[in-house]
This record gives sequence, structure tokens and C-alpha cells, in this order.
Amino acid sequence: MYPEYMRESIKKVEQTRQKRLELAKSGKEVYPPMNAKEREEVLYKFHPDYREGARRVVRVGPNKGESLTTEVADLLEAHSRIKPELFDLTNPDYETDLLIIGGGGAGCAAALTAIEEGVNVIIVTKLRLGDANSMMSQGGMQAAVNPNDSPTIHYLDAIGGGHFDNKPELVKALVIDAPEVVKWLEELGVMWDKLPDGSLQTIHGGGTSRRRMLSCRDYTGAAIMRTLMDEVRNHPDKIKVIEFNPAIELIMDDKGQCAGAVIYNLETEEYSTIKAKATIIATGGFGRLHIRGFDTTNHYGATADGVVIAYRAGAKLLYMDSVQYHPTGAVFPEQIAGFLVTEKIRGAGGQPVNKDGELFVFPREPRDVESAAIIRECVERKKGVVTPSGRVGVWLDSPLIDMIHGEGFIKKQFPAMYRQFYRYGIDITKEPILVYPSLHYQNGGVEINEKCETNIPGLYVAGEASGGVHGRNRLMGNSVLDYNVFGRRAGRYAAEYAKKVKLGKLTLEHVKKYEKELEEAGIKTNRISPILLPLYTPEEVRKRQLTAHYEGTLR
Repeated sequence: MYPEYMRESIKKVEQTRQKRLELAKSGKEVYPPMNAKEREEVLYKFHPDYREGARRVVRVGPNKGESLTTEVADLLEAHSRIKPELFDLTNPDYETDLLIIGGGGAGCAAALTAIEEGVNVIIVTKLRLGDANSMMSQGGMQAAVNPNDSPTIHYLDAIGGGHFDNKPELVKALVIDAPEVVKWLEELGVMWDKLPDGSLQTIHGGGTSRRRMLSCRDYTGAAIMRTLMDEVRNHPDKIKVIEFNPAIELIMDDKGQCAGAVIYNLETEEYSTIKAKATIIATGGFGRLHIRGFDTTNHYGATADGVVIAYRAGAKLLYMDSVQYHPTGAVFPEQIAGFLVTEKIRGAGGQPVNKDGELFVFPREPRDVESAAIIRECVERKKGVVTPSGRVGVWLDSPLIDMIHGEGFIKKQFPAMYRQFYRYGIDITKEPILVYPSLHYQNGGVEINEKCETNIPGLYVAGEASGGVHGRNRLMGNSVLDYNVFGRRAGRYAAEYAKKVKLGKLTLEHVKKYEKELEEAGIKTNRISPILLPLYTPEEVRKRQLTAHYEGTLR
């Protein structure tokens, strides 16, 4: 339950609620949306991407000389976990047609599509199959399925939301494939929310001009991920799953083609090698790097591994200077700090209000704008509510939702959200939720084309590890769509490639070359990457543990 000192602020929210409710029911805008100039101003002043130290120039690799998010540049300017000369690649431990690195939504969708092309697949995953951000998404998936909507309108929304920096061919693929993905998932067993007449239920999301958000209550990611994961398990003769074995380097051949990966067993601490005719990176994002010190909505293994190993092999990155912060991460109870409070709450009528109960921003601005406005309200205007540990947040007035849609709507449409807070004595049908932006999504990644190809032959990337689909800001629901659309595309095109490629001699020379580049750039560091798991051990403790390269080790 909320501390007693917060009750005065909650009373102010209750006092202004009726007036805000009447405005919401009138059909008028509850708060004027920002114009382009206002959006630009709030972003540049308050979005974390523009804070001092948020970016720096990377000194090695394909993006040398470009400004990237500082924590990402640090990871890229780090040593490999291995010494290449210790590996005998003439006798790999596994061989397959297609290697998929990552067992989340994109990886599973890729595997299921690839086996339809007649190839054999190995999925390697850091944790268990399905331990991924895909499982944790709540709000929904965008797709133009309504009569007043179209892929063209969806395209325009996504391009505008991404500040016109998206790669157009990727957005085109995203929106055109969307209705087919809805059908494919339903045929696999996903149970979309539907209206009494059997049509798909859709709601608004931030930055969208049409209702196109499909959902499975607020378990959308879990419903989709469970379905994909179960279907993967249904094909053990065609898909081999190796759990607790993250990939820590790609393997190349002497023709410059990607030819598999080195994996590391987290339990036995042994390395293995996999020879593959084609490789797909589907490792997700980087939330557990805690960019700029923010709490995160991401799962435990989200540490940018795929970006690191692809970059070291020579893959070009795109928009790795851009980070998405979800506007509404939980701030209290502090046991769940960073926990995602789905945008669907605002889509259903929940309103962000300050400590005085004042609505200060249009509830469905694009995510980066909404986040920046909340930060401004707390940091510049000092209108936030401080928690016992010193965090700060604004109220998301959730009780409005039942007042707009009828009693019981929250419990029916947001069962996970309701239970999550009720565990701590907070009834979100009667009390507002305290929120603040939370590190949520990796806007950039490895640059791909519409076939998910990178600049390295035989290397494909799908899902959050890729860059270019969302530009510099992703709209709600497009990530779930992204990993399904491009997971399927990667699986299809990688399988076609695998059936015709001829591999040369396997090599890890690129790792040696990268180490030499670090030396020539004068970079002296103890870091190693990929880090695999987040580093929550205090630095002073790591020093006392006397572990070599303590800054980047597992323990």
C-alpha cells in the first residue's frame, strides 16, 4: 500500500478526477497534443538521449567515428571472452543448416518458418527457451485489420513515430505482412481478444491514428510466446534447442561468410562450436545495461550480446544512438521498480497527472515525447511524487478506466496488471499507479534489409537486435509485430540461402583482427564482452574477488 504521506497527493487526484472524466466522456481531447515544435523542444531538453554523456564516438569497427549510446560504445570497445587460437574448428561440436541465436519470439518464428523450407535448425539460447522480452510484452500488436484502416495508414504512423528515420523498405514489409501474421498466429493457437460479434477487438496506442492494437488481455506477449514456443517443441526432429548456451562469438569462413558460432555453457563453463550454413541473430535488446542508470522493463538476459558479436565480425549498426524509455514504468512499490505498466492503460483512458492531480500531457503522445514530458514534470517543474527511496514519479490515474468503460473493465482487460499491484495492497481500480519512464527498447541494432540480410553473407538478424525498422522511436505494438514479421522473413530467406551456400574453411581470424584494432586505437580496458548477464555486483566487490577482467565477467 502507499505510504501515508502520499495520501494527500492521491486526494488531489481524486478531487480533479470528475472534471477530467467528464471531458474524457465528451469525446473532446483531454489535453491538447503537442505540435512538431513543442515535441522537438521537450525531447531535446528532457529525453535521456540528449543528456550530457549519453553518447560518445566509437573508435573501432564498422561504425568507427560515429556517436553511439555511451554504454554501447563501451561494450564494443572491449575484449573477446576467448582466445581464438585455442579452438580447433576442423571438428565442430555441432553442424546444422541454420543456427538461430536467441530463443524468444523472433527466434522461434524464424525456426518454424525455416523448417517449412526443408532445413534443419539449431536454436541456442542464453537462458531457457522463451526467456525473452517477447514473453513480457503486455499491451498488444499492431495490424491494419479494420475497414477504416490500411497498411498505408499504418506505414505513415510508423514512419512519423520514428521521426522519419526508419528504413522505408522495412516499414513497408512490417505493415504489409501484418494482417497475415495475425492470421498465422491465430491458426497456431493465439486467442486474440474479440468483440461479441466475433470481430477482432482493437484499441488506440500512442502515436497511432487508427484503432489497430490487437491483444490477449494484458498477457499478449506471453500468449504469443507460449504458442510459438510450444510449436517449436512440437518439432524435435527438425529443431534442436540448446538452452543455457549463449553465443559469444560468430564463426566465419575464409570467404567472408558467416559459418556458425562459438557458444558457452553457463552450467559447465565449457565452450562448444557450431558450424552452420546460415545464422540468424535474434538476441533481443539491451535493457539490462541500465542506460543512463534507468530501471528497466527488460528480462534478465537483455545485454546486447547479438549486437556485440555481429559488430566484431564486421556487421554495420544503425541508430545505436537511440534508446526508448517507456513512459510508464512502475516506481512504487519499489520491489517492482521499472515494471512495465502497459501503454494499453492510457489507450483505455488512464491519464498521467502530477502530484496536484493536474493532467499535463496528452496521454497518447509518441513514447519518447510522453517520456520526456513526464521527466520535465518531475525534474524541472518539481511536480512529481517522491518515494521512500528517493525515486520520483507521476500518477497514472487508472480508476478512470472503469468509470469510462464500466465497473469490471480493468479486471477483465488488465488481469495481470491488477494482480501485480494487488499483491502489494494497491487496488488500481480505486487508486492511481505511480510511474516514471523506464528503459524499455533498443531502437537501433544491426542494419538489415527487407530480407533480414546484413552486410555479412550468411548472417541474418531479426527482432529487437536489428536496426532500421522503427527509426529512432518505436510505436507501441510494433515490436511484437516486428519480431513475428521479420522472424518469419529471416527464417525463410536464411533457409533459402543455406540450401545453396558452399562454406569454406572455418576461422576466428576476425576476433584477432578486432583485438589488433583495439590495440592500434590505443584502447586500454579490462572490459570483456558480451557480458552475458547484468553486472549487479558492486565494483569494489568485484575487485576483491580478484577475477581477471573484473569489469566484464560473469561473477
